[in-house]
Amino acid sequence: MKQFIGFLRKEFLHIFRDPRTMIIIFGLPIIQLLLFGKVINTDLQDSKIAILDQSHDNTTREITSKLLSSGYFVLGEELLPGDDVEDVFRKGKVKMVVTFGTNFEQDLERDGKVDVQLLADASDPNTARMLTNYATGIINDYVKKGKLQNLQLPHQIGTEVRMLYNEGLKSVYMFVPGIMAMILMLISAMMTSISISREKELGTMEVLLASPLRPIQIVLGKVTPYLLLSFINAVTIIVLGVFVFGVPIKGSILFLMAESFLFILMSLSLGILISTIAPNQMVAMLISVLALMLPTILLSGFMFPIANMPFPLKILSSIMPPRWFIVIIKNIMLKGTGITYVWKETLILMFMTFVFITLSIKNFKTRLE
Repeated sequence: MKQFIGFLRKEFLHIFRDPRTMIIIFGLPIIQLLLFGKVINTDLQDSKIAILDQSHDNTTREITSKLLSSGYFVLGEELLPGDDVEDVFRKGKVKMVVTFGTNFEQDLERDGKVDVQLLADASDPNTARMLTNYATGIINDYVKKGKLQNLQLPHQIGTEVRMLYNEGLKSVYMFVPGIMAMILMLISAMMTSISISREKELGTMEVLLASPLRPIQIVLGKVTPYLLLSFINAVTIIVLGVFVFGVPIKGSILFLMAESFLFILMSLSLGILISTIAPNQMVAMLISVLALMLPTILLSGFMFPIANMPFPLKILSSIMPPRWFIVIIKNIMLKGTGITYVWKETLILMFMTFVFITLSIKNFKTRLE
């Protein structure tokens, strides 16, 4: 028994002396709990909406004030008659437009019933459903507690809800772009990092470097197969999304393929960077999972709205490449936009690609020396 206790004591000391093991045992659960607790937030708060008030009477102003003072909505833009509502959605500034018709208050007093139109961007169906439900509830509360409470029925204010880009509120419209980003990121980055790390771990990288091939040719030889395979995967996902799940492509197919190619190239450059840092395949896979898969699911806006996240996580999500690619894919496929509306996201992906390649070359040269 003494020998077993001594052995047990030795194992505890061995664990406590290894800081990496301690971080995994105690640090990782705390980080995951805090991350999931802050990210998984379905509450609506400070969502940007646009107001199109064609009446500007007391009732419309009171309803607008009621919406904006609720804590759920903030005024993102005030529209004028004749403004293109869909253009506002394509710019990504707001998620819902509240429209009041002309002679709103007069029609209410004359006809006894009038509707407020709620236009929502349903490319994210869950968010669109929440926005319209919250707005409808606030308007109904105004009717019950506002100046209409003294009026006899049928004086009432209803809501006319219209979902743009996804009238059926199909969740697949949200999942196809997100899954596409996750698959391309994992295949391109993870497999590339593991492939190069395997050569270093087995000691065959030195053999390759001693061959007539230059280092850049070796890297290109490792990367090119995954570039082609990932592009085939992108095409496969798009084809399945269109013909199996019914997700439309309203924009240019060539532009969609070009953006997909850019994202794959960025992911490959990230995979090369990971391979220059990781000493072996296990570390490369661990970095890829922790730094790519989980952030893609949690912080890219794929499943959980970024607007509901705390400010530090919003900053962290801005450095996640899938976040920008998902915005691009949704705009091209669902909204039919071109480079005019996604130039910022495209430049961000290009900048990330440049940074990852530069750091990879620098680390690769250091390894060679």
